[in-house]
Amino acid sequence: MHTEIARLRLAGIALAASVLAGCAMTPEEKPAPVAAAVPPSFETERLIGKWGIASYRAEKDRRRTEAQARAQCRLPYTIVKGPTDGIMIHVADDATIRELKLKGSAAGKTYLGFEGPPGDRQDREILSFSDNVVVMKYVDPEVDNRYGTFVYVRCPS
Repeated sequence: MHTEIARLRLAGIALAASVLAGCAMTPEEKPAPVAAAVPPSFETERLIGKWGIASYRAEKDRRRTEAQARAQCRLPYTIVKGPTDGIMIHVADDATIRELKLKGSAAGKTYLGFEGPPGDRQDREILSFSDNVVVMKYVDPEVDNRYGTFVYVRCPS
């Protein structure tokens, strides 16, 4: 009799567990729709070349920082084309040069980063772009706080 009661208890526990597991299950989730790719506001080739780089934290320091970046042309930072049409550039906290690509967003912003949706935490937002000066900042607030806003000034040939 004790064995039969024990079996009934175990069967009841198993049934309760399966019912609870069924309650915990959610309907199959559909993947979020992927936003249509939007072309960036300029072409990758316009970033290739030699650049002086400096960074600032306050907008009032931008002009001074551009002058500091220009002075860095004595030892320029060279950006070259990557193997899959991106550019080869350093990323935050990594000494290895990586290939990054320009990504346009539906909001009209342009980002530089790894494959993936525009505005990813590892991306940099391009705040302004001309043939001679590019200003960008990291999307991740913590990384942006450490590195500041970058100014790239094209070095004379």
